[in-house]
Amino acid sequence: MTDPMELAQRCADAMYADDLASQKAGITVDGVGPGRATARMTVTETMINGHAICHGGYVFLLADSAFAFACNTYGAPTVAQACDIVFVRPARLGERLVATAVERGRHGRSGIYDVTVTCGDDVIAEFRGRSRVLNPRAD
Repeated sequence: MTDPMELAQRCADAMYADDLASQKAGITVDGVGPGRATARMTVTETMINGHAICHGGYVFLLADSAFAFACNTYGAPTVAQACDIVFVRPARLGERLVATAVERGRHGRSGIYDVTVTCGDDVIAEFRGRSRVLNPRAD
């Protein structure tokens, strides 16, 4: 029987190797375990929008990456079915953001995950993702 922590790490390692979006954004993934993951990213000049703050799409990308790694820790290919985000405060150039994803529940092929994006003690955004395990026969 495979250790759940070992399986989660193997899944994350394999997924990250092919995840060019996360890699090119400078996102790293650590702290992976069954139904959870932590992802980190530093806000760079190319992420700054016309308001001199981090474009919300990059904050969403970080949260979505943490969500993806968390819901793919069980060995079955899983994708986002729906997600939403609430921006609490803007992220700024040079800030190191941390996205912590936690599974809230899985039911059949569906799951619910919450992701909090922080910078130090400040909350940057709250994200909720709903996942769906792919069914190779029907999807």
